[in-house]
Amino acid sequence: MKLSIDHKSPVPLHIQAEQLLRELIKDPAYQAGKLLPNEVELAKKLAISRTTLRQAINKLVYDELLIRKKGFGTKVASSKISSKSMNWLSFSQEMKARGINVKNYELHVSWVFPDESTASFFDISTDKKIVKMERLRGSSDNPFVYFISYFHPRIGLTGEEDFKRPLYEMLEDEYSTVANLSKEEISAIEANKFIADKLEIENGGPVLFRKRFVYDQGERPMEYNLGYYKAESFVYTVESRRT
Repeated sequence: MKLSIDHKSPVPLHIQAEQLLRELIKDPAYQAGKLLPNEVELAKKLAISRTTLRQAINKLVYDELLIRKKGFGTKVASSKISSKSMNWLSFSQEMKARGINVKNYELHVSWVFPDESTASFFDISTDKKIVKMERLRGSSDNPFVYFISYFHPRIGLTGEEDFKRPLYEMLEDEYSTVANLSKEEISAIEANKFIADKLEIENGGPVLFRKRFVYDQGERPMEYNLGYYKAESFVYTVESRRT
């Protein structure tokens, strides 16, 4: 990539430098961990001051695209999967919106008796079997989330559905069940051996644990979902607007 700045352009130098850096870090070598060029050398090559270059770098550090360590250098930050709480989507839709191809590492569907908390949420007895779905999912490189979903028997699932499809899309198309409301509980926990093995992390390692209570358009409970996210690969963003 040609590193140059147009000094005759009305666009401020630090903005040009920022745009150049944004393009530069797309290079696979930098994505793989290669350090960015030395600040002194890069500023000299671009014929701008180190202060101007640092302003551009600081913006990318603020945007969590770069990591800078004193005495070491600057490199591209490891990408994290992000989920926002507003306008929630199915996991597949969330990842598609972020340009991430989801890989299913495991998919298991079974009929089980619900425990007390699940039965209470669905307002059913513990002796009535329900469909349970377990999915280990992630990027093409590695798994980063393990889901367990339970579904209200009212929906009419048989267990033979194509759960590889986006979940809420499938429920709407095949069962006219529309997910309309999600209530969530987020906490940080230590992975037990089962979850650690699934996510390929150390036993006791940090995990983001998300409980999701999903309701249909009539505000009737339809899904109880447990999600265990690899902490190093996922950040949960809460966006609020004052009214």
